[in-house]
Amino acid sequence: MAAITIAKVRYAVVGLGHIAQVAVLPAFAHAARNSALAALVSNDPEKLRKLSRRYGVKLTYSYEQYDDCLRSGHVDAVYIALPNNMHAEYSIRAANAGVHILCGKTDGRHRTGMPVNDRAARKNKVKLMIAYRSISKGNLKAIEIVKSGKLGEPRVFTRFLDCRSKRETSAPKANGWRNTL
Repeated sequence: MAAITIAKVRYAVVGLGHIAQVAVLPAFAHAARNSALAALVSNDPEKLRKLSRRYGVKLTYSYEQYDDCLRSGHVDAVYIALPNNMHAEYSIRAANAGVHILCGKTDGRHRTGMPVNDRAARKNKVKLMIAYRSISKGNLKAIEIVKSGKLGEPRVFTRFLDCRSKRETSAPKANGWRNTL
């Protein structure tokens, strides 16, 4: 019986801030069977240099070169690890180039209520995965109930919690997505 060969999905990670460095990039070591880290995109030359060396990535691009990255033929999908307000734009550009998208929470909505990056993915027949549960039916219903006022005035509590060793006790700084290294 012949062995089945599964092609690896070649990813570009767009944005090299905190979440990319502590979660996304290291995760590729556990996904080597079906995924390959093919390119990095950032406007920080130091991060591009250090992280491309650390992870053995030959292709690096600035944000201005993002469309070149998408058209290069070297990536099948992008992981958008940018600030939330940039997700829709970079997802739509990937979809329009025929590149699949893995993205954090979506932000831009069309008048229909459908995320604009979802509309672009459907139009261009590419896959879009939102790596956040806010679009699940249960969460959407909860949001609807809160917005209706049935529960009264909502209150928000936040807490920073992570799993750092004793040597790494400092929390990320403000704009943490830009820090780390």
